[in-house]
Amino acid sequence: MGAALFWGLLAGSSLVLGGLVALRWHIRSALLGLVMAFGAGVLISAVAYDLVDEAIRTTAGGGGVALGLAAGAMTFFVGDLLLDRRGAEGRKRSSGEQASGSPLAIVLGIVLDGIPESIVIGVSLLAGEGVGVAVVAAVFLSNMPEAIAATTGLAASGWTRGRILGLWSVVALVGGLASLLGYAAFGDASPRTLAFVLAFAGGAILTMLADTMMPEAFEHGGKRVGLATTLGFGLALALTSLE
Repeated sequence: MGAALFWGLLAGSSLVLGGLVALRWHIRSALLGLVMAFGAGVLISAVAYDLVDEAIRTTAGGGGVALGLAAGAMTFFVGDLLLDRRGAEGRKRSSGEQASGSPLAIVLGIVLDGIPESIVIGVSLLAGEGVGVAVVAAVFLSNMPEAIAATTGLAASGWTRGRILGLWSVVALVGGLASLLGYAAFGDASPRTLAFVLAFAGGAILTMLADTMMPEAFEHGGKRVGLATTLGFGLALALTSLE
């Protein structure tokens, strides 16, 4: 169980690192868009090869995978919609649009974005073959541009340095606990249940990418984000093939 907490915290630590980078240096919006696109590509690859593909192989193509994808997508969609109405809609934007949002809604929205990824890290340890390196790398690499974008916006909207770093520290801790929960809650689960959980996380992550990361990436990075996304996808695929 300690390993699940450790890997979850490690993956979440890039949130704090991204916050520090954004507070220390000015990141050009075009570069930020490309970095976000790269992170999105990494996560797409992890969803395809470490979540959905694993879920299909676990259940030999059972219908639980489709159900899990749909449930994960709808859960994130509904949760995100409710939080957006309370002021969390601009939580990852770098323009400072968070100013009118509720601080609690912003925090909860960012936590909602990261929980599915963190749970999967814990679940990946259940096979007894060690943590999924590609999953941890995907979460780590995708967290940083998200944190940079959100930190830039939060600072522009008046959040203090201590408040911003406190936010990322809390979210990283929640991610570690979510990883621990994934390991502890599904240790005795059947293959069909594990497949559902993996697919559920995949559906939630894909919906999050389309709703938050990719629009922001294209807005700042333009058409070059396609190349950056493909590069991220290819790197994550290479990591998967090395496992």
